[in-house]
Amino acid sequence: MKRKMVALFLATCIAASMTACGGNSGASSNDANDTAGGDDAAGGDDAAGGDDAAGGDDAAGDAAGGDDAAGGGEGGMITVGFSQVGAESDWRTANSASMKETFSEANGYELIFDDAQQKQENQIAAIRNFIQQEVDYIVLAPVTETGWDTVLQEAYDAGIPVIIVDRMVDISKEDLYTAWVGSNFQLEGEKACAWLDAYAQATGKGEEQLNIIDIQGTIGASAQIGRTAGLEAAVEAHDNWTLLEAQSGEFTQAKGQEVMESLLKQHDDIDVVYCENDNEAFGAIDAIEQAGKTVGKEIGKDILVMSFDSTNAGLKDVLDGKIICNTECNPLHGPRVEEIIKKLEAGEEVEKQQFVEEEIFAGTDDVPSIKVTDSEGNDAEYPVTTVTQEVIDGRAY
Repeated sequence: MKRKMVALFLATCIAASMTACGGNSGASSNDANDTAGGDDAAGGDDAAGGDDAAGGDDAAGDAAGGDDAAGGGEGGMITVGFSQVGAESDWRTANSASMKETFSEANGYELIFDDAQQKQENQIAAIRNFIQQEVDYIVLAPVTETGWDTVLQEAYDAGIPVIIVDRMVDISKEDLYTAWVGSNFQLEGEKACAWLDAYAQATGKGEEQLNIIDIQGTIGASAQIGRTAGLEAAVEAHDNWTLLEAQSGEFTQAKGQEVMESLLKQHDDIDVVYCENDNEAFGAIDAIEQAGKTVGKEIGKDILVMSFDSTNAGLKDVLDGKIICNTECNPLHGPRVEEIIKKLEAGEEVEKQQFVEEEIFAGTDDVPSIKVTDSEGNDAEYPVTTVTQEVIDGRAY
């Protein structure tokens, strides 16, 4: 691909947008590390490991060249630099695998994959390294929302389109990135809480007191912000729901267990543990069982564990009765990012924000569907899938 041609096309689109709207709004890749325990977020000690800065030798890899083009110019491969948060969770591992499988040599790409080890400074270094290598596209899975203006301006000035995946970025000029692919994290939280409300009603416990613990993700990550907001709004709307405490589990199993152990010592009346990803849920379940308490499905008797991600291991815990509800966060971003790149290669416009489709899973069939009311007062209905082994076997992750 001719990077300058794409940059010219993007500049033309921006100019047209400014005319219409009066301005703009304010690899060879290494194998992903084994799960350290978190979720689609910045991770904890297990994931952090090492001092290698992103953009170093490990990041560059031995990205393969070749003559087969994937829509690129003059027979060359399309070079994609991908700065990944890390390998802190099952979700993140699946996300990395999706990108690597999509942007392979066989598909006409040279992927430069960088594991940032949960550090924003590593991601900034990686992006600058990608700019120096004159990659055709930069893909960024940001560790947190803020702190990107300077380096994204550098990529913009170099004429390199930036595609954001998973979490959002909070920047002063939206034209510093070309497109974003990811999840509606607040909707995920709203769906989970709508399920809890419907389940309590369906089991005759709708008027009973519910004491809830929130094991949050990494503070400042989009997933944490959205899922926490969804829970807080639901607690506000229910007089009989109490949020006992919210602490960050950093999206890792180890930290999730540590937080849960501490909270069990402080509170003996916990009804629901709202874990903001699967790996935190795994750690919380370990802590609950080691404390001699039970996880299960009966409000008032068991501690109900709720989770997000819907990884294979997470759904297995749903099937085994350890997680009562698991709201999906789809990690398979590779094909959607490739679709954006192909459109840019063809000189087509792309949508600024693209949400991935996601489901909600439960360990019982008491709630066949849920309704969530949007900000305009419109109800949207979402089916709830009861987990079976067949459901798990049919999943891609």
